[in-house]
Amino acid sequence: MNQPVKQHLIDPEICIRCYTCEMTCPIGAIEHDDNNVVVNADICNFCMDCIPVCPTGSIDEWRVVSTPYTLEEQYEMEELPEQEDIEVAPVAADAEIDPIEALLAEAHKGAGGKARAPDSAGKPAINMYNLGKPAKMTVQGNYRLTDDPDHDVRHLILDPGALPFPVLEGQSVGIIPPGTDADGNAHLPRLYSVSSPRDGERSGYHNISLTVKREENGLASNFLCDLKQGDSVEVTGPFGATFLMPSTPDAHLLLICTGTGSAPMRAFTMQRQRTGATGGMTMFFGARTPESLPYFGPLKKVPESLMKQHLVFSRLPDGDKEYVQDRMRAEEDAIATLLQDEKLHIYICGLRGMEEGVELALTSIAESIGQQWTALRDAMREDGRYHVETY
Repeated sequence: MNQPVKQHLIDPEICIRCYTCEMTCPIGAIEHDDNNVVVNADICNFCMDCIPVCPTGSIDEWRVVSTPYTLEEQYEMEELPEQEDIEVAPVAADAEIDPIEALLAEAHKGAGGKARAPDSAGKPAINMYNLGKPAKMTVQGNYRLTDDPDHDVRHLILDPGALPFPVLEGQSVGIIPPGTDADGNAHLPRLYSVSSPRDGERSGYHNISLTVKREENGLASNFLCDLKQGDSVEVTGPFGATFLMPSTPDAHLLLICTGTGSAPMRAFTMQRQRTGATGGMTMFFGARTPESLPYFGPLKKVPESLMKQHLVFSRLPDGDKEYVQDRMRAEEDAIATLLQDEKLHIYICGLRGMEEGVELALTSIAESIGQQWTALRDAMREDGRYHVETY
């Protein structure tokens, strides 16, 4: 009998196919086909370089196995297999430590543990269209959202036509830029969060919208920002099964975002407006200036009864720099009250650098009510009420 071993896997339900782990892996142990991103057990040395770069935590999965799953088996997975019931010799002298748990404990949970969808969230469709068979969509509109010349952010509306393309708020899609790379290979998709609610940018039309910031020398962002009405786009997805909104109307949503991280928050807001949810929302939205904040005008029209807004700016000409974590500390009492609400759901989306500041602010606020933030956060994550996607 083979000695059981630990194997690194990727959760195909949660993975959003951003390929960041594959590009980060220093030894080429991660690869992909049209459907899945997988780990080669013959190459992986558990260096953990891929763990912190994953925006969803889908990379942070491990199994103890008698025989490692082959690449072919992983490519066919639609969900992760359960832990095998196998016999492992005890690793501790007192034999009180479960040997499988001991082996799995060696894995560094750098992505913060397994993300979970809210219990009441809708069932998402996953990976309906892939690299080999993308959905072809038509551009219905391309609108500039910002007045800052250094921050060209666009609102794109895409029409799948007769193709079924069901999405839930919080999911992402892949955009395949045209052409090939330096090696003559087709470009990999770039991931964008959907910024429209489930029944469409226009209610009942089932079209989708994206929020795209033009990046200097950005292959996909420049392609998208330059699209005209009637142009065609190849789309993969949908992706993501955890960064989803609860369907319970009395749940309160705490939304923390920067820049284009506002895309899923816009989808949440529009869906709640359409369904008449009563739980309320609180948003902390950071940008350089009002001119560089996407959806600044439409946000001002959202009634406070639906959403309490904190629009935070770090580059106002006559003001001090302020970031979302600074405003959160200033609103300590209000957030502390929310943290004690068992119906609270927290969503954090934006550039990776924002996460540390937000975590520190939540740590301080939790301590003000005698709570340890890490314990509270992990309990909320386990309950499907804490969600992070940073990039």
